[in-house]
Amino acid sequence: MKTFWADYIRLLRRNVVPALGCTEPIAVALASAHCRTMLGRLPERITAWVSPNIYKNGMGVGIPGTGMVGLRAAAAIGAVAGDPEAGLQVLRNVRPQHIPVANALCGCISVAVKEVDDPLYVEVLAEAAGDAARVVICHEHTHIVLKEHNGIAVYTDTSNPGDPAVAPMPPMTLEELVDFATNVPLGEIEFMQEAVDLNCALSQEGQNGKYGLQIGTTLYAQVQQGILADDLMTLAMRLSSAASDARMDGAMLPAMSNCGSGNQGISATMPVVAAARLVHAGREQIIRAITLSHIVAIYIKSHQESLSALCAASTAAMGSGAAITWLLGGDQKAIGYCVQNMIGDIAGIICDGAKASCSMKVSTAASAAVKAALLAKSGIRVSSEQGIVAETVGQSIENLGSLSREGMVETDRQIVSIMLAKQEPRIQG
Repeated sequence: MKTFWADYIRLLRRNVVPALGCTEPIAVALASAHCRTMLGRLPERITAWVSPNIYKNGMGVGIPGTGMVGLRAAAAIGAVAGDPEAGLQVLRNVRPQHIPVANALCGCISVAVKEVDDPLYVEVLAEAAGDAARVVICHEHTHIVLKEHNGIAVYTDTSNPGDPAVAPMPPMTLEELVDFATNVPLGEIEFMQEAVDLNCALSQEGQNGKYGLQIGTTLYAQVQQGILADDLMTLAMRLSSAASDARMDGAMLPAMSNCGSGNQGISATMPVVAAARLVHAGREQIIRAITLSHIVAIYIKSHQESLSALCAASTAAMGSGAAITWLLGGDQKAIGYCVQNMIGDIAGIICDGAKASCSMKVSTAASAAVKAALLAKSGIRVSSEQGIVAETVGQSIENLGSLSREGMVETDRQIVSIMLAKQEPRIQG
């Protein structure tokens, strides 16, 4: 294989993984499950401290299989039924009989915002019968850095998996990633079929049930009424939004995530599935297109903070745009044009927390991916004279990352401040 192809496969295997539920409250549930294991019994009290970004992404999202919402619910069900060895699928064993117990425990749980440097920080203290267990997660949703029982550390890990000095990103350009996805031996990337399988199942669940804002089912009803045509754009929107509706409203099905987010995984998968259906793509084409989408999404996300004021589902859909362009017969130049078009179109969509209305943004990103691909296929691109778009696609991606890392810091603070005013949690310095 060519230089760096093995690194790209490693990135895909590490960043494209199943996740049951929104990953920020899931991190709280995971910490709580580990505390329960150390205590050896159900906690009597739980206190959780989270970073502002974790709070933002946890206060309004459904917890899988519970009908409950928010971080207190996540901590409760994690303690009652969480599997600490299951990572992002910590709640896979939740059953109806666990819900009353978790509901009762919620009254003994407090959640506070903790001002820390890491945007992804979770600390859970669980107490029972004079015993105490504490777990700290940071840097990544499943990265435990401390487990403490009665004030004594039983596990520590001071590493930061996201630190470039620890796990440097391989050199990446859009051209190299297109070459990789379209030419790597198929057997090396066949595992990416699981992204299609999981996210299609989640989308179907969203279409079958009454989840969230029911965008997918509403759009389909409008197709049947003749108000909308079931063209590529509508299909991409309804498949993507149905999956997001189900995920954000607590469906007991995993999403295939991208860079720690199920909605990013959905945005990088379902618009591509829509295009593949309409062009009658074969299995190999689909796998290569999905691979291209997810690796481009990882590349773009690597220029951004793990959690920020920038809606990452919209940037993940830039990977979908690249893959749709390829499926429609676009060449390397057209694929670059598509990414430039999307940066010129939907850069700056804010993230105001994980919630049911995320499916609106997912559907917007899906439609933008189709629009950008169609324009690119016709040789049209946003020029470098406009906005943050640069002459090269690589510099445009860096400009978008700079917007996330630096330009939107105050925006993020203001978003969190507005959301905190709704709930008024305790704030710990």
